[in-house]
Amino acid sequence: MFQPAGRKKGIFVDAQQRRSEIARRLKEATAPISATTLAQELSVSRQIIVGDVALLRAGGLEITATPRGYLLPRADADLLVTFACRHRSDQMEAELNAIVDQGCTVLDVIVEHPVYGQLTAPLHVSSRYDVAQFIARCRQSEAVPLSHLTEGIHLHTVFCRDQQAAGRVRAVLEQLGFLYE
Repeated sequence: MFQPAGRKKGIFVDAQQRRSEIARRLKEATAPISATTLAQELSVSRQIIVGDVALLRAGGLEITATPRGYLLPRADADLLVTFACRHRSDQMEAELNAIVDQGCTVLDVIVEHPVYGQLTAPLHVSSRYDVAQFIARCRQSEAVPLSHLTEGIHLHTVFCRDQQAAGRVRAVLEQLGFLYE
């Protein structure tokens, strides 16, 4: 289990030190960190972590909450591409797998709602395992995808390592008939 250098597990003099430790952990993380994990490591409740994250956000730290935990935007984002897509709800898994199979990460889904304007939900799926977990959560909760609000039309922000990967995503989405032009 993680221990801050020079400190016993989870012992901080004040809340500001704890928030600094959370920020440091998120900056060093290569994958999302759950509030539960942070709470266990810092010997506080999950709700304290949620509050600390809210205060860090208010202080200007761009923390994203994903279904798997908190993360910071990648400083080394080589290429962010937005793809406009359209498909039925039952094709969502095929679409996401097609993207991650090209070595890319689906950061979010965006729809344009007639009343609320742009609605964005973080996804942060980068493997078939992540896609399977996401689809399982959707099925368990009986939730409908955001794209259901827009007759299947939606955007995805996708992180790609290079232009070739972005080109592969475009080609496979077009081949599957999911690319909306």
